[in-house]
Amino acid sequence: MSENLNDLRAFLRVAEAGSFTKAAGQMGVSQSALSHTIKALEERIGIKLLNRTTRSVSTTQAGEQLLNDIAPLISDIEQKLSALNEFRDSPRGTLRINGTEHVIHSILWDRLSRFALDYPDIHLEITTDYTLTDIVKDRYDIGIRLGHTVDQDMIAVRVTPDMQMMVVASAEYVRIHGKPETPADLDNHRCLALRLPTHENLMNWELQKSGSGEQQEIVHYHPQPVMIFSHAHLLVKAATDSLGIAWVPTAMVRKDLQSGKLIPLLSEWLTSYDGYYLYYPHRRQSSPLFRLLVDALKLK
Repeated sequence: MSENLNDLRAFLRVAEAGSFTKAAGQMGVSQSALSHTIKALEERIGIKLLNRTTRSVSTTQAGEQLLNDIAPLISDIEQKLSALNEFRDSPRGTLRINGTEHVIHSILWDRLSRFALDYPDIHLEITTDYTLTDIVKDRYDIGIRLGHTVDQDMIAVRVTPDMQMMVVASAEYVRIHGKPETPADLDNHRCLALRLPTHENLMNWELQKSGSGEQQEIVHYHPQPVMIFSHAHLLVKAATDSLGIAWVPTAMVRKDLQSGKLIPLLSEWLTSYDGYYLYYPHRRQSSPLFRLLVDALKLK
């Protein structure tokens, strides 16, 4: 029996996404067309591959076996086809990238923009979120995250220097409410916070006092915010509009600091983290598209 590779790819997408709606969106087809494709595949082979309910889709035992068998094979075929780009005058294909809003917008955008101009036949799909997305499961080609969050079995390439976090507010806010002199003073101020979707909790502020000693003082501050946001750029906008104090990446507010829209607070309490890394599975490293993007984004 000869099966259409596109039908098997459609089954793979639905099985991995656990949803016809999500898989259809990824593939750019209608949900009804995708459902018809899977139903026809099941009828041809005479085996039920998916259990369907009104809320979810899961693989049957036979479907799970097929998924495990064909996923690496289809991935290998796609990589082999992608490698043929080396024989084209202009590389082409699609790269799906997942990263945080901060690193895409504030740090890497100029490099991504230049890459898109240099290689117009390479289509970029960029998704920003703050979850620790499984790029293999969700079929992203590349992830960009802070170094300590990257899985050890991934190839990782550093794309930014260390990330520094700082406390900021507008001059107008300070004029009205005064400056906090110590982390404890934050309890008397209007704090702005970011909600992390992974565990639905608020991001705590890790304030590290500068100094040369080995035992540096670190305060883990749990803000009681007057406003909560799901994206960092709204957090910064609220701070520039004098709505409160925010703890943000220095790179994100550098222009606002230079223009005077924001001023640094608790300047002795700056915290640094390992920088951002571009990462991807080992099987992707031979792809010419990956090599082009890695060379464009890596830290020079």
